[in-house]
Amino acid sequence: MKEFRDKVAVVTGAASGIGRALADRFAAEGMKVVLADVEEDALRLAEAEMREKGVDVLGVRTDVSKSEDLEKLAQQTLDAFGAVHIVCNNAGVAGAWGQAWANTLDDWNWIMGVNLWGVIHGVRTFLPIMLEQGEEGHVVNTASLAGLMPGRGIYGVTKQAVVALSESLYNDLKVMDAKIGVSVLCPGWVDTNIIDAGRNRPAELARTADAITDTQREQIDSVVRNLLKTGLQPSAVADQVLEAIQEDKLYIITHPEMDFIIKERFDNILSRNNPTARLFG
Repeated sequence: MKEFRDKVAVVTGAASGIGRALADRFAAEGMKVVLADVEEDALRLAEAEMREKGVDVLGVRTDVSKSEDLEKLAQQTLDAFGAVHIVCNNAGVAGAWGQAWANTLDDWNWIMGVNLWGVIHGVRTFLPIMLEQGEEGHVVNTASLAGLMPGRGIYGVTKQAVVALSESLYNDLKVMDAKIGVSVLCPGWVDTNIIDAGRNRPAELARTADAITDTQREQIDSVVRNLLKTGLQPSAVADQVLEAIQEDKLYIITHPEMDFIIKERFDNILSRNNPTARLFG
């Protein structure tokens, strides 16, 4: 996809972090932008800020874990702008630390609901619309570097699934010679507030038990916050996403200095070796 001006982009998780940076980057290319986020106040603030800059923008409160919310998002997008050309299934959460067997079912349902089902709902809702339009378009699914390396608990399970889904989608669209491209975004540490995602955790899936002690949680939170704070700026990630859309790249790996972990994983697989255990990459 080469032309962006006056085209329509939909971004989930758009009120902050990578999502907001993507929305701003698309707006800078002259696109109409639909912001989707579950956090109402932050969504309305982002919408107002972009509108003040002259962006043709629409904010739609969306819980991506619910298919009906994605259907409403698509309908409101079409009602407002008549088409959709770029869809970024970007909304994501983190925070249920501990071993997979010790996490509660509510932990699994919360993170799977946003990180994986949110992408599935986005693909199932928007792809048929984009294909029917017959125009150039692109789907960007946000995974993580954790989607390309071993052992990252619930979060890693969802992100590896998003990579697999994106690879499948890319193949299917290429086989049918569709005009829709696919990218899977696999960032390392980025300066976002994803560690505080629990502020939007649904009450019905509230944490009722801990897989780790309070002391362990505080230690992990401290390490993660420091890594995020010193991470890549979201605007730099958005620049890489735009380039990938222009060049029809499937894999967007934002931190090349971490390639050794990906290589190590696949070298171990091909040589039938066990992986190296790590707390953080």
